[in-house]
Amino acid sequence: MGRLLARQCEVVAVADLAARLGCAERRTGHSLQVDLSRLARRMGALDVARPRSKRPRASVLTGHLAHLLPVRDVIVLRCHPRELRRRLQRRGARVNELRANVASEAIGVILFEAAACRRGGRLWEVDTTGRSPSTVARVVGRLLRNRPASRFGHVDWLADPWVTEQLLRDTD
Repeated sequence: MGRLLARQCEVVAVADLAARLGCAERRTGHSLQVDLSRLARRMGALDVARPRSKRPRASVLTGHLAHLLPVRDVIVLRCHPRELRRRLQRRGARVNELRANVASEAIGVILFEAAACRRGGRLWEVDTTGRSPSTVARVVGRLLRNRPASRFGHVDWLADPWVTEQLLRDTD
């Protein structure tokens, strides 16, 4: 989806920004360990939100750590845990990784962290379940352009008996 969103705005991945600013500690598998506090300090010293082009465009910081950094607004993409499980299985995720991600999504860990870290900016929650990446990119683009009032807390996966059953089964 990042590539699709890049047609509408400047997109920067947290890992790329961390590496560029010297805040990536070490590689583990295919990912970087990011020193978040150092990255936040360096971001504060820079104007990372300033677009590179002359045309004013929003900059978007992507990644599962982005909401913990000093950003103005946050968009949390949500996905029903059953669909998330399928997506992760198709990508070959390990069992522990799959369980952790499904449980985190089921209880809304990222949304909770984003709400707790809000610095006066807006927070939006977008349900991506059953939506194509291009549809989600259009929704995100509209949020960035129009900047409506915050809207979050409307997704409740725990109300679905399948999710509760899955969580209980995975803790055994």
